[in-house]
Amino acid sequence: MKTISIVKYVFLLVGCGLLIGAVFLFKDTQSFLKIAERTDGKVVDLVAFESTDTDDNRRSVTYAPVVEFLTKEGEKITFTSSTRSYPPSYSRGEAVEIFYLPSNPEKAKINDFFSLWGIAVVFGGLGIVFFLTGTGIIFFIWRKKRSDENLKLYGTKIQAKFMSVEINSSLQVNGRSPWRILAQWQNPATSKVHVFNSNNLWFDPTDLIEGASITVFINRKNLKKYYVDTSFLPERD
Repeated sequence: MKTISIVKYVFLLVGCGLLIGAVFLFKDTQSFLKIAERTDGKVVDLVAFESTDTDDNRRSVTYAPVVEFLTKEGEKITFTSSTRSYPPSYSRGEAVEIFYLPSNPEKAKINDFFSLWGIAVVFGGLGIVFFLTGTGIIFFIWRKKRSDENLKLYGTKIQAKFMSVEINSSLQVNGRSPWRILAQWQNPATSKVHVFNSNNLWFDPTDLIEGASITVFINRKNLKKYYVDTSFLPERD
C-alpha cells in the first residue's frame, strides 16, 4: 500500500526537520546568552491563556508571567514571558533573574531552564521520536524483505494446505485492515501441525486462490521463520 511507503519517509523527514530546528534554537539561545546582560526583575502579573480541546471541547488555562526590570541605563522594561504553564511557575511579586539584549531590552528571558532551552528540548525530543520511528519502519521492512529473500533462496520448499483468508484487525491504515492467507502443514517428522500466515495483503485474495495448496518456504531449524509465497497473486497499489 502506497500509504505505508509514504508514512515511513514522512516520519523520517519530519524527524530530521525537528532535529535541525532544535539545533538552530539551541545555537540561537547560545548566541543570545553570549551578548545578553543579566539583571534582576520582578513578576508583576500573570497572564492567562485559554485553549479549547476540539476532541472533547474541554478548556484549559495556562499562565505566563509578566516581568518588570530596569536596564543598566535605568529604563523600565516590562515583558511577557513566552513560557506558559499550569499551575503558574511564578507568583506575583516574585523576584527573578533575567537576561536581556542591550540593543533590544524587550527581548528578554527569565533565567530558568525551560525559558531558555525548553523549546529546543521539545523540538529535539519530538525529532528523536519521529526520526527513530521512521528509521525503525524502514529497518523493519528491509529486514523482513531480506529474511523473505533468504528463505526463498535457502529455505525448504513445502506445500501447505490452504485454510482461509482472514482480516488482520491488529493493523489499520486509513481505517483499513489488510488480509492474510492462512495455510497449515503437518510436519512428517513430528506429526505436529503448523499454521502459517502470509504477509499483509491490501486486497482480498480469496477469488484469486486456485487449488488447495500454498507454497511455503521454511527454515527447518526454526519453523517460526517462514515465508508464504504469494507471487501468484497480481500486484496491486
